[in-house]
Amino acid sequence: MTDEDVPDFDRFDHDDAWRVGSALVQRCREEALPVVISITLGEQRVFHVALRGATADNDSWVDRKARVVRRWNRSSLALAQHYDVDSNPGFYEAFGISRVDYAPGEGAVPIRVRGALVGVLAISGLESGGDHALAVAGLQAGRTGSAAPVHAIDDEGAVA
Repeated sequence: MTDEDVPDFDRFDHDDAWRVGSALVQRCREEALPVVISITLGEQRVFHVALRGATADNDSWVDRKARVVRRWNRSSLALAQHYDVDSNPGFYEAFGISRVDYAPGEGAVPIRVRGALVGVLAISGLESGGDHALAVAGLQAGRTGSAAPVHAIDDEGAVA
């Protein structure tokens, strides 16, 4: 999944955040997924939940992933892949950022309205690939107006 998979909305407000977040919660409860889900609009957190099995570390991860999206206007996964962060030990120093504050990797995706970044959906708690796939599926379902994301995540974190 790439940033091209993340939908562009005509509008996205607090009610949309509640609808997308609540649908994700429903799905995650049904699948017993131990995640934190966070949605921000601008700098305001408008939806946040920590489900059974998630930890305070997951809260920190969603904040760090969301900072990546806000700074670079792309998903945390796309940024990590573009700069090959795992194999590039100088990444943090090159941008003057701290590992404590930023977490390039999968799990945070931009919320865009007509191309403009208006918020971030961040998820933490699943194995590699799962956070990103779940976040994209949640926004895709929100774009189509379905009550809940309809795609399942397979054992390797891909949308099935």
